[in-house]
Amino acid sequence: MSTSGRILLVGFGNMGQALVRGWLESGRAAANVRVVEPVASVRAIARDLGVAASDSAAAALEDFPADVVVLAVKPNQIGSALAECSAAVGGATVWLSIAAGKTIASLSAGLGAKAAVVRTMPNTPAAIGKGMTALVANAAVTAEQRALCTDLMSAVGAVAWLDDERHMDAVTAVSGSGPAYVFLLIECLERAALDLGLAPALARQLALATVGGAGAYAAVSDAAPAELRRRVTSPNGTTQAALDVLMADDGLSALLTRAVRAAAARSRELSAA
Repeated sequence: MSTSGRILLVGFGNMGQALVRGWLESGRAAANVRVVEPVASVRAIARDLGVAASDSAAAALEDFPADVVVLAVKPNQIGSALAECSAAVGGATVWLSIAAGKTIASLSAGLGAKAAVVRTMPNTPAAIGKGMTALVANAAVTAEQRALCTDLMSAVGAVAWLDDERHMDAVTAVSGSGPAYVFLLIECLERAALDLGLAPALARQLALATVGGAGAYAAVSDAAPAELRRRVTSPNGTTQAALDVLMADDGLSALLTRAVRAAAARSRELSAA
């Protein structure tokens, strides 16, 4: 992993802070990172990490020519961020956006057709370095810029490049929104444990450890999830009794398919807005 390159991070919310911590922990020099954030108390967090922070992108760029501008602002703030940065950024800069629903076309509209633009969809486990980020680039992005963007997002978890931006809606529905589905599973397991009479603390511990442990096991196993499921399931046993409910025609698979399709449809609607 290369740790060179000057990074201007616009927006220092939860994801921005996760990124900076990941970059620093992976060996990137704090002097090569600048943060733009309007809230003084949040800028103080960056300075505590040794990273210079400003309330103005234009001011930050006066003495800091960035190789990559990371747009970590809310979608409704993208327009003003592009307007402030684009006049001061050179043509060799790559623009890396994590703003949900903002397409490459909409970003290019504010930057110009020749701008190198990468759109990404990270998810919340990036906060502990266990995120999943999908990236897609326009034709102006060079191999070196792709490598830089890969390094930046790899600092907070796994990465995957898409060949077609149309797949970003599916990625958003599966991994972008997916942590919420897993959190709901934890909620449901905890609630079921309480319903069976277990103490609240034990119900929470069982639900958290079971979901976390199963996910970690699946991640390192060579076996497919279906095979792992079969290994846990004894014929006519307790697991089979539960799976008969979960795997019914109207069970968990059908429910999740409908849910993910609904999320993808909403992603398409937001991208078109």
